[in-house]
Amino acid sequence: MAIIVILISVAVPFYQKSIIRAKESVLHNNLFAMRNAIDEYTYDKQKAPQNLQDLVSDGYLRAVPKDPITDSSDTWKIIMEDPNNAVSTTDPGIFDVKSGSDKTSLEGTPYSEW
Repeated sequence: MAIIVILISVAVPFYQKSIIRAKESVLHNNLFAMRNAIDEYTYDKQKAPQNLQDLVSDGYLRAVPKDPITDSSDTWKIIMEDPNNAVSTTDPGIFDVKSGSDKTSLEGTPYSEW
């Protein structure tokens, strides 16, 4: 019985770390897809989207993906264009998107800086 307890106590941290790595991978993929959709929208429309829902309504994304760290699609941190450097100076929009999580990744950087 003691051997089983020791094996489980060794395996659980590895399992928990693999779950975090999977969430981080999904976060990387979601950020890439949304940033790509923002760039395509901006190029096609000659103006940046005003919100993430614009990407969905115009067919650039099927749905706003969930942030796997916060487990919500409403917590994305939106970075707006600088009005002086915007594609459309009269109507600046989204420039970038980041995770809304305040947690730190396994590599030591905050998710909100990815």
